[in-house]
Amino acid sequence: MVDSGRLAAVGAACERRLSIGKLPVNLLEKVVSRYRGRIRSEVVLHPAVGEDSCAVDPSDMLVVMSTDPITGADEGIGRLSVHISCNDVAANGAEPLGVLVTMLFPPGSSEGELERVMGGIESAAREVGIEILGGHTEVTEAVTQVLLSTTAIGLAPRDRLVTKSGASAGDVLVMTKAAGLEATAILATDFEDVLVPEIGAAAVDRAKSFTDEISVVREGLIAAANGATAMHDATEGGILGAVYEMAEAAGKCGGQPLGFALEMESVPVRPETASICRLAGVDPLRVVSSGSMLISCRPVAASGIVEALRLASIEARIIGEFTRDARVLVAGDVTTAVEPPGPDHLWAARRNLRSRRG
Repeated sequence: MVDSGRLAAVGAACERRLSIGKLPVNLLEKVVSRYRGRIRSEVVLHPAVGEDSCAVDPSDMLVVMSTDPITGADEGIGRLSVHISCNDVAANGAEPLGVLVTMLFPPGSSEGELERVMGGIESAAREVGIEILGGHTEVTEAVTQVLLSTTAIGLAPRDRLVTKSGASAGDVLVMTKAAGLEATAILATDFEDVLVPEIGAAAVDRAKSFTDEISVVREGLIAAANGATAMHDATEGGILGAVYEMAEAAGKCGGQPLGFALEMESVPVRPETASICRLAGVDPLRVVSSGSMLISCRPVAASGIVEALRLASIEARIIGEFTRDARVLVAGDVTTAVEPPGPDHLWAARRNLRSRRG
């Protein structure tokens, strides 16, 4: 028999409002500190109340670090925050080992919200196989929605560090999965009420599930081991923005900025993404696309990388090449110049879908 009194007490605890300022020790221990991810042997000073730092013994490896805020999502923000930062270090060929997370909550946030965010962080940490190394949690009037900033720490063999600037003219460009996965999942989750009448509940549910594919850690490690010359996870600016940045980065280390030619028909866009972007009035190649890794490699290595990824059940295909010429998107006989990346189209998509609510 269900104990209604106990359920009411649990519900009341979850809705208990957080006080402005740093979280008190008892709440840190009750909610935050018990989420640890997977304990890693490389960590020699683990997080604890009163400890403001962690310590990692990298042995003979290179330490690779990256930090990112999450501001464009409402639901699943904890899980996204971990994957986005871990993807960045994986793009350097590094295996993530842990994250530091700063969490800022607006006044009026509840203990239940804190629990949900930490649960998402824990879930992603276990998926990637990393430890939650620490961070900072505070309720502040400086924010009006939950803001997370996550720093990932990874380790890379000294002879296998990959950068965004390593591409050369003639390199082949390999893309994993599909364009716009993260944006599609965010919009399907946050605007389900708008999208279901237009594309159906089944399509919206499939779109929401794309968040399960946000990690590119496996493809980053596989590509680095099989001859990648440069990698970039397609975050803000989408696929076109990421390729443009790789071409620009190639000129930052003494070389010349590169051109590129992308075959429009080769760039995979799932039907759910195409439908949602059409309704939102945005370009699926210009929306945040975490979950897709862009990999530059010499032509001789391309088939090996694609095959290694497919053997790991990761979709991969060649979508173009880097050149010494213009930066273009090719669709049949039509060639279109690719402009420098501007604001991610996710923001316009959110505005446009919000206006559909009336």
